[in-house]
Amino acid sequence: MSDTPFGFGLPPEEPEDGDEGKKKDQQSGGGQGPANPFGFGGMPGAGGFGGPGADNPLAAMFGSLNPTDLGAAFQQLGQMLSYEGGPVNWDMAKQIARQTVAQGTADGSKDASVGPSERKAVEEAVRLADLWLDDATSLPSGSASAVAWSRAEWVEATLPAWRELVDPVAERVGAAMGDVLPEEMQAMAGPLIGMMRSMGGAMFGTQIGQAVGVLAGEVVGSTDIGLPLGPARKAALLPANVEAFGKDLGVPLDEVRLYLALREAAHQRLFAHVPWLRSHLFGAVDGYARGIKVDTAKLEDVVGQFDPQNPEQLQDALQQGMFQPEDTPEQKAALARLETALALVEGWVDAVVHAAAKPRLSSADALRETLRRRRATGGPAEQTFATLIGLELRPRRLRDASRLWASLTDARGVDGRDALWHHPDMLPTATDLDDPDGFVHREQMDFSELDKMLGEAADKPNLKKDVEKDDKAEGDDTE
Repeated sequence: MSDTPFGFGLPPEEPEDGDEGKKKDQQSGGGQGPANPFGFGGMPGAGGFGGPGADNPLAAMFGSLNPTDLGAAFQQLGQMLSYEGGPVNWDMAKQIARQTVAQGTADGSKDASVGPSERKAVEEAVRLADLWLDDATSLPSGSASAVAWSRAEWVEATLPAWRELVDPVAERVGAAMGDVLPEEMQAMAGPLIGMMRSMGGAMFGTQIGQAVGVLAGEVVGSTDIGLPLGPARKAALLPANVEAFGKDLGVPLDEVRLYLALREAAHQRLFAHVPWLRSHLFGAVDGYARGIKVDTAKLEDVVGQFDPQNPEQLQDALQQGMFQPEDTPEQKAALARLETALALVEGWVDAVVHAAAKPRLSSADALRETLRRRRATGGPAEQTFATLIGLELRPRRLRDASRLWASLTDARGVDGRDALWHHPDMLPTATDLDDPDGFVHREQMDFSELDKMLGEAADKPNLKKDVEKDDKAEGDDTE
């Protein structure tokens, strides 16, 4: 479990010119980028929006509480509280993510529109990757188109998927806020609870926007976390991030782009031709997230002491961590199901891409190991995933799954390996990942006998009708 499950309270980066930079930042009312109308601080790389007090996300709204500042603060607060949507203010999340992208990454790299030459390079890489994958998997191409995205375009394209992933946990927080007061007091405290829920939605939106915006500066495609974050059947690469990824590897950019295109195209094949897989993965995320327990005792204490003039209390409580996975068999099963499903997806992609790239790219082994280490050391995608839904993935499962798929290829061939995706019940389990050889050499079920039994069962009602018809005819003859 992440210490800060939703990333609340991310500290602003130190200005490059030390204390002098801090003074300048305070005098100018913020760091890089446009002023934040909501007064939230801690924007990555921004030096903190809102000037003084920006370390506390709502502190800047209330200023020194003189009449002028207080009036402006409550006007801003009113705009924020006018939100009446779901548990996360996704309009705010989108705005913050776009602002974060516009500020650039920590190394000074700025977002830019993708040029025609970059788009052509991505299209050609995906086209070639699909040709190579034809020899490595029985699943046909799943990419109806290949696109080159800027970071801002990645944000726009993936927010719907993030919404699907994050809302279940955010809903639990919203529900908990309404349950911490005795029933007889809830009617009297209605406006306060409503305001806290709206503020919670704004805080979630801000932190999710920050996380997604930072992630946009580091991901190389639409499937970096093993989930289909982008539109279906659309293979996508981010040219600026692909270049940054390969910068210090000593590998030609064309080879880096092609290897990453192989991974993106392999993911697209899997999600396009295994129709149950997307709902299976997102359902596992939802099942796990709904088993997360909110520490209502801590939340009750916050609500009981809530002071409208000190709204950062709510963030402080969230920063200390109010989310705990319930220690129940159902929650453990949901976690195992999700970890195993993600490991199987990533392991299959790793094995298939290696089979396609090894004979053709001299850098295949180096690129494979680089990507594996990126995940094993808590790469950006994995960290953001843990931050947004409070889930830590276990990277060792990815290597186990990759070995299992490679062994299956040797034992059963490409068709036999890929046939396991026909139904979720046919896939290896978490126990199988612990003993891949046992699964590989286990006697395969003879589905022809099962089909025969099902066919006979389907004919039984008709057989019964025929017998009844014959009995009736015999009765008529007797009469």
